[in-house]
Amino acid sequence: MAETTGGEPVDGTAEVLDRPLPDGVRRRVVQIVSDGFGGLTLAELPAQLRQYARFTPTRRAKFAGNAMAAAVETDALFRQRIAEKLREAQPELAGALDSGSPPPAADPLDVAAAAYVLRPAGWVKLVTAAGEEAQRVDAERADEESRAELERLRAELAAAREHTRAETERLRAELDAARKEADSLHRKLRAALSDVRRGEAALRKAQGEIEAVRAEGQAQLSAAESETRRLKARLGEAEATLEATRRAAREGRSVEDMRVRLLLDTLLDAAQGLRRELALPPVSVRPAETVDAVEPGRMTPKDIAARALSENDPAILDQLLALPQVHLVVDGYNVTKTGYPQMPLEKQRLRLLGQLSQLAAQTGAEVTCVFDGAELAAPVLLAPPRGVRVLFSKPGVTADELIRQLVRAEPPGRPVIVASTDREVADGVARAGARPVASAVLLKRLSRG
Repeated sequence: MAETTGGEPVDGTAEVLDRPLPDGVRRRVVQIVSDGFGGLTLAELPAQLRQYARFTPTRRAKFAGNAMAAAVETDALFRQRIAEKLREAQPELAGALDSGSPPPAADPLDVAAAAYVLRPAGWVKLVTAAGEEAQRVDAERADEESRAELERLRAELAAAREHTRAETERLRAELDAARKEADSLHRKLRAALSDVRRGEAALRKAQGEIEAVRAEGQAQLSAAESETRRLKARLGEAEATLEATRRAAREGRSVEDMRVRLLLDTLLDAAQGLRRELALPPVSVRPAETVDAVEPGRMTPKDIAARALSENDPAILDQLLALPQVHLVVDGYNVTKTGYPQMPLEKQRLRLLGQLSQLAAQTGAEVTCVFDGAELAAPVLLAPPRGVRVLFSKPGVTADELIRQLVRAEPPGRPVIVASTDREVADGVARAGARPVASAVLLKRLSRG
């Protein structure tokens, strides 16, 4: 235990600093703590400083300066451990402070920082004196710097005044020379103005003559350009009319040739189918056989009526698809929503197109499937199956209208079948010469495979 006098310890631990620690002393204290920090174990460090154990002294002083200063101030045990590290590092300074006679040549800030950590008797006076000394040194340094700056500014002011005086003399001389030159230029200018006036008069006369010639030439040029534009316009109209006539002739001939050729193929196939269906020998018919009568063993009209098929019988679709050059047009969503409405639209389309591909392969018929483009959020990317033409209506055009356009595009006489339950579509295509078939009939035929 330290000796006491009047109940107070003589080692200085009971002394209290009555003012904030001077900044210079505080920086030296933080450096002392940072240097001694690395010699302590993790358990010897206060809890708030353990996270900085692996930092270098420089980084500890930078990032943990406030925390280390607070720990030295509040944690007596930590301060004693740092004091021991300081005694080991600077034994002479520590011994001098313990004896009460700090080295005269030592830096007052270093002495005050060591006294703050070691806490010898009278350390508060050392810290206070160091702070006052640091303030005095800073004030003297600032005063010296101010004097040096003032002397520098005075020298610069004197040099600027001398430069200004010399510059003023030079400018006065240049001004006198400029005035003399300006007088000479004024005389020359007056002579030049007189020459210019005479030249302007001659120029105005020449310009008048030029304007007269230019006006006459402009009038002739305008007349020529007007005639040229008129001829070009007539030539453009003639070329446009000729091109339109040629295009119309080409398109008309192409479309009509296609329709006539398709109708001719339909008639030839129909004639061949009729020949095969009737299987009539070319010379087997006799005039007597044309007389209407009932022969024994022949079918009666009642028997023929019994063979009629129902409108909902898929066999009627088989008969229609057996016609030569037949074209089957399918109202896609009308069929899928009749047969399997619970499926998503994409799967509806894929299922129907796969079945139509099989039907086209079985019958050889031309098959076109039409979907309403208004049902789509974005363009559909799909590879049409073999034998099936897939069409989507354009924006503003319904699938019903697209179906009627397809029917109208066919030549009269070609068999066209439209599969749709929509009454308006069925009536419209019927008026155009097509044969409507209910969607349920097509679905029954497709279900047979």
